Amino acid sequence: MPSFKVLIVDDHTLFREGVKSLLEKQSDIEVIGEAANGQATLEKVKNLRPDMVLLDIAMPGLSGLDVISQIKKIDSRIKVLMLSMYENEEYLYRSLKAGACGYVIKKAAASELVSSIEAARAGEVYLSPSMSTQLVRKYLMLGADETQDDATGLTYDALTDREREILRLLALGKDNKNIARLLDIAYRTVETHRANIMKKLNLHTLAHLVAFAIRSGIINPDELLSSPE
Repeated sequence: MPSFKVLIVDDHTLFREGVKSLLEKQSDIEVIGEAANGQATLEKVKNLRPDMVLLDIAMPGLSGLDVISQIKKIDSRIKVLMLSMYENEEYLYRSLKAGACGYVIKKAAASELVSSIEAARAGEVYLSPSMSTQLVRKYLMLGADETQDDATGLTYDALTDREREILRLLALGKDNKNIARLLDIAYRTVETHRANIMKKLNLHTLAHLVAFAIRSGIINPDELLSSPE
């Protein structure tokens, strides 16, 4: 499999160097460039054509939110994963609406960043667990919109025992690496099960998966709301 080419964008040099050092340890990820502001990002996107841009929201000049749509105009196939210190619903919604494939909080563990890149590479939308929890809390406060997961025509019974086990752990905010460790199975096996769960239930984001898990009784809302963020 060819390496996944990544451009790192952040106005803090130390942060960029830390992310670069982490990603260079991954055999299937190649860091092809760095940028410290929005304009430099667009120039490097045009010249380097990365598979993914890891993009900060708060930068001098053009903000990350402004840059997303311009990247998509250059090449709609380029994936944009937001890296932010802000656990803010408005930033999350605006990022996803502009075309980002995920939203990762900067205080996340290194393993979560790698998992988010791998999820995006597989065509999934990735949200840090704390952001998914915010979405579910809002979902619970406003009342369930039953059109999303009722429209699948499928239920918990469509899943195998292992898929149900993994669905529960995903809904509780565990990433693929933690699930592999907890169940003593290969990371790639977790990825395959996760993809099968999404396909069987016709769910496309972690937030929808969590909502399905709540409505199906796989997890209790109180259990989710009391979990650490």
